[in-house]
Amino acid sequence: MATVTLLADEELSPKAAAVFADIRATRGTDYVNNFWRALAHNPDRLEAVWSQLKQIMGPGALDPLVKEMIYIAVSASNACEYCCHSHTAAARAKGMSDAMYNELMDVIGMANQTNALVNALQVPVDDIFRAE
Repeated sequence: MATVTLLADEELSPKAAAVFADIRATRGTDYVNNFWRALAHNPDRLEAVWSQLKQIMGPGALDPLVKEMIYIAVSASNACEYCCHSHTAAARAKGMSDAMYNELMDVIGMANQTNALVNALQVPVDDIFRAE
């Protein structure tokens, strides 16, 4: 259960309504998901987060599907149920197959396992791997 109400369109401030209009236009849909509806209580934060997300998840050197899959991996590691679901849906919409999803789960599981082992063992980083 949310710690704030999820604002309906008729409850939005003018600034939040403008951000919702941009979300709809950018995504080509009338649907605005619950994350944005919760953030709408603070229109300045809503605008800042949407602007940053739109820029980072937009066109760039990484393919949009790769960006969504990275988001899934980070969301899994942070135990964010909402983002796991929303970015899996977005990745599927961008072409992620079941085989790709299953392989992604394998990579996430392996990375978490080896990260935990390296951290517990306090293995020093090999000089050859350092970017310095």
